[in-house]
Amino acid sequence: MTVTEPATQRGFPLRPSRLSRGSTTNKTSDNTAAALLLTFTLIAILWANSPWAHAYSTLLETEVGLSLGEHHAAMSIQHLVNDALMTFFFFIVGLEVTREFTIGELTDRSRAAVPVVAAIAGLVLPAVVFLAFNPSGEDAQAWGVVISTDTAFLVGALAIIKPVFPARVRLFLLTLAVVDDVGALCVIALFYSDDISIAPLVVAVVLLVALALVRFLPKARGPAYAVLGVGLWIALYLGGVHPTLAGVAVALLIPVFTPERRPVERAVEQIRAFRQSPNSQYARAASRSLQESISINERLQTTVGPIVSFGILPLFALVNAGVRLDGQSIGAALRSPLTWGIVAGLVIGKFIGITGATWFMRRTGLGVLAPGLTLRRIMGGAALSGIGFTISLFIVDIAITDPGRQDQARIGVLAASVLAFVFGWAIFRITDWLSPPEPVGLHLLRPIDVERDHARGRPDAPLTLVEYGDFECPFCSRATGSIDEVRAHFGDELLYVWRHFPLERSHPRAFDAARASEAAALQGRFWEMAHELFAHQDDLEWSDIYRYAVAAGCDIERFDADVRIHSSKVLHRVTDDAEDAEAMDLNATPTLFVNGKRHRGPWDAASLIRALEESRTARL
Repeated sequence: MTVTEPATQRGFPLRPSRLSRGSTTNKTSDNTAAALLLTFTLIAILWANSPWAHAYSTLLETEVGLSLGEHHAAMSIQHLVNDALMTFFFFIVGLEVTREFTIGELTDRSRAAVPVVAAIAGLVLPAVVFLAFNPSGEDAQAWGVVISTDTAFLVGALAIIKPVFPARVRLFLLTLAVVDDVGALCVIALFYSDDISIAPLVVAVVLLVALALVRFLPKARGPAYAVLGVGLWIALYLGGVHPTLAGVAVALLIPVFTPERRPVERAVEQIRAFRQSPNSQYARAASRSLQESISINERLQTTVGPIVSFGILPLFALVNAGVRLDGQSIGAALRSPLTWGIVAGLVIGKFIGITGATWFMRRTGLGVLAPGLTLRRIMGGAALSGIGFTISLFIVDIAITDPGRQDQARIGVLAASVLAFVFGWAIFRITDWLSPPEPVGLHLLRPIDVERDHARGRPDAPLTLVEYGDFECPFCSRATGSIDEVRAHFGDELLYVWRHFPLERSHPRAFDAARASEAAALQGRFWEMAHELFAHQDDLEWSDIYRYAVAAGCDIERFDADVRIHSSKVLHRVTDDAEDAEAMDLNATPTLFVNGKRHRGPWDAASLIRALEESRTARL
């Protein structure tokens, strides 16, 4: 008989697998970083207003230099922090931007549309409000101070306030913050660079091309990025463009990808060889294979990120937040349209811009909010977005030259941050009291039905494990074998259920493989077909799938008829599972539910066994 590829039928949107941003460890680190940033801010303010204030200003003006023969280069400590060390901060921002647009939250265009447009409105409207207070003159140059939100303080404030079910709000605000950072970086590049020199910028362009080609090097890519990045920083500095943008440029040219099966398996083979014959050669090979299985973007965020959060940003706060708060400076600030423009821009402009844009996108249907998010919740986040600190103080330093006016601007930034925090706290407390949000995706939406679900184990087993996955996902439990270990451990005490969640952007053949498995299920061959599909994840074209159906023991003519002619039977089984996953706002495979509760954390066999044991103990 002639086999033709079935027409693909899809009636629902699916999102790609994303890296988790909501782990307990990440939240703890974010909160600690925010607390450290606040501590050093207070130290700077107290120091600048203490009897030792002269020592503070002397420290900032102390020069640090490098001499080589007759050549000498020197920068004050304040400029060293702001122009050199802050490059690493913008480097981390660039890595995050690249990751979000490639494999993160911003890959889902309909979901990302709302925070993207809200972020743009949150950039533009504060500047308009500021210019209403300062329409002309030197102060008008400082409009960039009010455009940016401080992500570290924003996340820390959310942790302190502890709104009910904060995960969705946190993810929305982090997505918004990424776009906010992109806009702020563009503003710095376009409006706060001067004395342009063409020759160094030509060199910078050549270095950018070289950086783009580094990914093709067989080895030593890390040192190449580092050397070319330093060269780019020097070229931009000499060219009159703010050199911290070198960090962004390098980050945007570093590749990012989700872990793939073959590199991971290659690393496992190297580790197995080292275990059998420990020696330095195998150790280096295993280490290199492990590193290469994770993108350099991810590795750099892990290694450089903590240095920025716990070292560079607190140091930045120490050298920039030391504003004089005596009667004279506070009086000058209270009379200054510069101060009031910053306060109004950050507190009022951010709130109205983000809330209004979100309302407009929902009202017009141009974008959708994640399940569990309401406009009331967005209002609380929009208020907190008025916390401007890092980039705001950064732009104060480069947009305003007069020390007195700099102090007025810094007072405005600090006052706006405090007011925004109080405003956000009040909104969350009131809205959580008036209309408590419902949890989304914490519990299994549809109960297990052994007559309908693909299940293994006793129907009345005391423990249940439900997995939402797809056949092209290399890390689903059945693909890695971890579920077999879990079932062997618990035996008849465990009921395991498989449900479909094909993530087509990441796994383009997963939907067709799911349909094929359902066609095999009509002949009682689901698990045999699933075994074949997982065993051949890299070859899931229809010509291959038909061979797997034969190997699974299917009647091939009936299988072909069920896939092509009676396709609605198999299609609905897949879409029903996928629509359940969408309703629970699942966004990655595998996602597992232990005794009906969503599992958070690793999904290796040991972790799942531990989670099931803990669940059993909790029920006793």
